[in-house]
Amino acid sequence: MRSPQTLVLAGTLALGLVLTACDSGSGSSATVGNTGKFAEGQTFTMAISADPGNLDPHFTSLSVTQQVDAFMYDSLISLDPAGKMVPGLAEKWESTTTKATYTLRKGVTCADGTPLTATTVAANISFVGDPANKSSRIGVFVPPGAKATADDAAGTVTVTVPAPDAFLDRNVGGLHIVCDKGMKDRNLLKQAGDGTGMFTMTEAVPGDHYTMERRKDYAWGPGDWKTDQQGLPDKVVLKVVSNETTAANLLLSGQINLTAIAGPDKQRLAAQKLFQREASTPLGELWFNQKAGLPTADPALRKALTQALDLTQLGKVITGGTGNPATGLVAPGMGPCTEDTVTGNLPPHDLAAAKSALDAAGWKAGTGGVRAKDGAKLSLIFYYPTSLGPTLQSGAELVQKAWSDLGIEVSLKAVSTAEIGTVILAGQGTWHAVLIPLTVTLPSQLVPFLSGATPPNGNNFAGIKNPAYTAAVQKASAVVGTDGCPDWAAAEKAVVTAQDIVPFVDSTVPAFAKGATFELSSGSVAPGSLRMLG
Repeated sequence: MRSPQTLVLAGTLALGLVLTACDSGSGSSATVGNTGKFAEGQTFTMAISADPGNLDPHFTSLSVTQQVDAFMYDSLISLDPAGKMVPGLAEKWESTTTKATYTLRKGVTCADGTPLTATTVAANISFVGDPANKSSRIGVFVPPGAKATADDAAGTVTVTVPAPDAFLDRNVGGLHIVCDKGMKDRNLLKQAGDGTGMFTMTEAVPGDHYTMERRKDYAWGPGDWKTDQQGLPDKVVLKVVSNETTAANLLLSGQINLTAIAGPDKQRLAAQKLFQREASTPLGELWFNQKAGLPTADPALRKALTQALDLTQLGKVITGGTGNPATGLVAPGMGPCTEDTVTGNLPPHDLAAAKSALDAAGWKAGTGGVRAKDGAKLSLIFYYPTSLGPTLQSGAELVQKAWSDLGIEVSLKAVSTAEIGTVILAGQGTWHAVLIPLTVTLPSQLVPFLSGATPPNGNNFAGIKNPAYTAAVQKASAVVGTDGCPDWAAAEKAVVTAQDIVPFVDSTVPAFAKGATFELSSGSVAPGSLRMLG
C-alpha cells in the first residue's frame, strides 16, 4: 500500500517513514468491482511511496520495507483487522513478562520447500536479541538479551528475557521469521527473501517495481485462513510511485489496484465510491537532536522552540485540515492503552514567552540574531521528509518562519526516505530538529527510540536521556498487558513534557482499491486478505 512513511515500529516504526499503524478493518466499501465476482489468475498491483531499500526484515525501520516483507515473511502471531492476536506460525502460545512459549503449526514450509523448524525460529529471536548483531528490531520486537531455545520434536520455542516486557508474547510474536538459508547468508535477503510467506520474489528493480508470485502450497495464513479461497492473486507487483497525484491517476485509470493517499487527492478518490479502508497514524511529530554539544540538547531551548510554534495551525497545514490533535505517541485505535498523554503537557503558543525563556536561559537576542553565551550565532538545521507529500514542505516553512521570528536562523533540508535512514536513523548526518512520524502499536515499542543506545549501537536517534521516562517504563514493563497502561502513560508524559518529542497531529490515511478488495493489519495491507474482482 502506498502509505506515508514513518518510522516503523511494530510492524512497520521505524521512523517517520512507516505506516505501522493499526487497526484495521475500519473504513467503508462501496463499488467493489465490475461484476462483484472474484477473478482468478490475476495480477494485483499496488503503489508504494518509496523504494524499500534493503529488504532484510531484521535490519529495517521503514514501513515501506515492512510492507514489502509482509508478502514474503510470516510471524508467530498475527493481528486480525480489529487488532486481536490470532495464530500465525504459532498455533498457540502462553506468556509472562519474562518468558513466552510458542507452539508451531505443523506443515509450515519455507519458499524452497524445506520445513520450518523450531530451531530456525529460535535462531531468529536470539539473533535479533543479541546487541552485537545490531538488528533494528531489537527492543522493538525482541527485548535486548532475549534468548530462545527450541524443541523440534514438540515444535515449541521458548523465549526468556532478562528484564520484564509487559507485551512479551505480542512483541516477539510480531517478528518476521527468516528461514535457514537466509539466516546463514543475509546477503540473500537484501533484494529477495527467504521466508514462509504467501509470496516469493521473482524480480526486484530498485526504484521501479518488485514482482512476486503466490505460493500455491501456502496453507498457514493468519487465524483460520483457508487455502480454497477464491480471488487470490497469482502475482503481486509493488510499484514505486513517489507522487500521490500520479498514484491516484494510475488507480483511476486501472493501471494499479491500490494506493494510500494522505493528501488532497483522497477527496477525488473518495468521490468515486471506491473500495476503501482507513488507518489512523501519527503524522505531526517534532524531534530535537540532543546529541552532546548541540544547542537542542538544552531543554530550555527545546521549550522555547515549541512555544514559538502554533501547533494547531501547523497540524492543519500538514494534514490539509483533515487531521486530529494528537493525544498520544500511539495513534487512537492502534494500541491497547487509551490515556491522553499530550493535552496540557506541551507549552501553549506564546512567542513573547518563548523570547523571554530564551533570554533567561542565556540565549541572547541581538544584532544578527540569537547568540549563545559564548557569542556563537544560533543556527539550526531542520529536516522534513519529501515522501509525505507537499504539505510537509509547507509545514517546514511555517516552522522556519516561527523560529525566525525568535531571531534564530533556520536552514530547511528536504530528505528522501533513504536519506532519513542514513542521515537521521543511522546518525550519519548533522541535524537539530526533524518532522518525522514514528508509528507503533504498543507503548513498549517506543522504548528503544526514546532511551538507550544511540546509532550505530541502538535506535535512540535523537539521543534522548529522560530519567523519568526510564523509571516509568521500568515500572510499566513489570505489569502484564493493559494493567500497566497508567505507567506507560506516565512514561509518555515525561518525554512530551520535556519536549523530547512533540506530537501534535494524527492523520487518517485512506487506502483505495479498484478491481480488488483488501484489509489492513497494523496499518499495512494484509497479503492474505487480497481478493481480485471481475
